[in-house]
Amino acid sequence: MPRSSIAFKKALMKRKLILVLAAAVTMAAALVPIAVMADDQTATQAAGIAADTVWVIVTGCLVMFMQAGFAMLEVGYSRMKNVGTIVAKVVTNLSVSSIAYWAVGFGFAFGAGGWFAFLGGSGFFPTFSPGSQLHLPAIDASTATASAKWFFEFVFCAVSLAIVWGTMIERTKFIVYILFGIPFAAFIYPLISHQLFGGGFLEANLGAQDFAGSTVVHLTGATAGFAGLLLLGPRIGKYEKGRPNAIPGHNMPLAQLGVLILWFGWFGFNPGSTLNATNLHFADVVVVTNLAAAAGAVVALATVFAITKTMDVGMIGNGAIAALVAITAPSGYVEPWAAIVIGAVAGVIVVVGVLAIDKYLDDPVGALPAHGLAGIWGTLSCGLFTVPALAKFNGVGGGGLFYTGSFHQLGAQAIAVAASFLAVFAMSYGLFWVIKKTVGLRVSTREELEGLDISEHGMWGYPESFMPVPGGVYRPPDTPTVNPHRSPEAVGGTARAEGSPA
Repeated sequence: MPRSSIAFKKALMKRKLILVLAAAVTMAAALVPIAVMADDQTATQAAGIAADTVWVIVTGCLVMFMQAGFAMLEVGYSRMKNVGTIVAKVVTNLSVSSIAYWAVGFGFAFGAGGWFAFLGGSGFFPTFSPGSQLHLPAIDASTATASAKWFFEFVFCAVSLAIVWGTMIERTKFIVYILFGIPFAAFIYPLISHQLFGGGFLEANLGAQDFAGSTVVHLTGATAGFAGLLLLGPRIGKYEKGRPNAIPGHNMPLAQLGVLILWFGWFGFNPGSTLNATNLHFADVVVVTNLAAAAGAVVALATVFAITKTMDVGMIGNGAIAALVAITAPSGYVEPWAAIVIGAVAGVIVVVGVLAIDKYLDDPVGALPAHGLAGIWGTLSCGLFTVPALAKFNGVGGGGLFYTGSFHQLGAQAIAVAASFLAVFAMSYGLFWVIKKTVGLRVSTREELEGLDISEHGMWGYPESFMPVPGGVYRPPDTPTVNPHRSPEAVGGTARAEGSPA
């Protein structure tokens, strides 16, 4: 045999040996992590818990940022004399609801035990430690820690409370926000939350669907605001001889900044309601949420132009908000085409609703149609457009009418809307009535005319517009400066005393 052939065979044998050794090493390297994972079964679970916890906290922060959106929206729709009290109200309500919801609200909404079909009965005054869990039947499937779940559910409660006051701004006593906010966060909101988020009768037995809160958050807040508005009455000058007067807000750019902040926050609101990052469903929810908002803004623009022949700036923003409210309930259940339909219908509802309601009720920011009527539509739309496979995926109810030909899910949605509205209205009206008969709901006529900034807080949100400021243009001498409640003689006397020699 030629030496070249012998050399070739030896080289081939050597190469085969190297390949076999390489394959053995590769196999061993692949099997080592598997063996380690088999020995440490908590490694994968820990990674999933961390991912879900980070996701829930981040989206909760987005929802909390919606408080800034509500502040800017209401400031923009308010007159200059009332802007400071709006910001104070938002911060105060966020604070009191935090404590009330931690103390008892979370337990009523998601706790186990008690009369569970009606209300939760555990988890009051919760304490947390790193990685701790609580037995929360409706949301135990999420591996996020109990503290993350608490925070996410709290910021939903805070949003619902913020919605209440949009109907009542510019004439409500500041103390009312606190007196109503505490029981709202402690019981009223948790009751509805338990029924549709927490495993109560409407969700568990009836199969009513509300993925992120068209009813739980938005209809609840709007219904409570409606109850308060009926007892509060309109702003001075709103209605004359049975006809409504326009009372425009002072800053539409700020109002629309509020809309954009809310739109941004909704990407935490709806996708975060998965309470889960690892099943990847949140990405689908992002898409349908954005499509609905876009459709609502465009259709609201077209609708208001068809009715008034103007492209009303406020209505465009209201269209986006109403669509976001409407898609909140079905966001985890519907396909993109349905989201566009849902948002478009909401755009029509809010324009027609604002124009109709304004004839009878003074709702400065359009909260009743944007959060109330759109919330009803969004909840009912689950009964029309829910995809059966997504209903099964989420474990609640069944498919909608357009997929199944059955009215069963639509009926469940209608019952949920009616029951929630009646319960919230009865409790809120009763609570506002008690407040009205004790401390009162409304500031005096003089205080309302002067503005709540100065009458309730002793300062203006825009001081240069109302008082002399060093370096600014001074007002005429008879214009109130520091305290408009003092008589002209007192003001003059003070000025002379301050100007006299020591």
